[in-house]
Amino acid sequence: MFDDNTIDAPPEWREIDARSRALGFDMPSEPKTGAMLRLLAASKPEGRLLELGTGTGLATAWLLAGMGQGAQLVSVDSDPTVQAVARDVLGEDPGVTFIIADGLDYVRAQAPGMLDLIFADAMPGKYEGLEETLALLKPGGLYVVDDMVPQPNWPEGHQSRVDALTVRLKSHPDLATVALDWASGLVIAARRS
Repeated sequence: MFDDNTIDAPPEWREIDARSRALGFDMPSEPKTGAMLRLLAASKPEGRLLELGTGTGLATAWLLAGMGQGAQLVSVDSDPTVQAVARDVLGEDPGVTFIIADGLDYVRAQAPGMLDLIFADAMPGKYEGLEETLALLKPGGLYVVDDMVPQPNWPEGHQSRVDALTVRLKSHPDLATVALDWASGLVIAARRS
């Protein structure tokens, strides 16, 4: 029970989870990651949040569950088929805006220092355009990535990318970083002022 974060999962998460399974979506964010995202979103009550990689909206539901009324989340994905699940279930929530675009194109179109939290759950913002993505954070802003411990769906040679990303984040002079053996493996970094 202590470790079961599905007990208090957002109601929308259960519907999205069922639809994700029916679609055969094999890249879901798990409940432990979601519980952490909800907590981190709650720490930014009027924050501006960015999710790179909506997928079907599993993590999106958790982020929305943690957000205060004044907070805003933009969730970007390049696949309209999977994002359609999130739009259908969560699209009426005034706290979220869904965008179909390449994540890196979206990042490059934003002003630096405007975001309080970034959840990078796609190649763009995580393995591509990392510095551009980090530049969007305000001082005290949080950067979160998951899937940092070996996963069954990793392509061959992916471990070296994960290792390089972890080293870059831990050694970045503008970040305080922690790597957690939690869920699928999380790295959370805060931008120093």
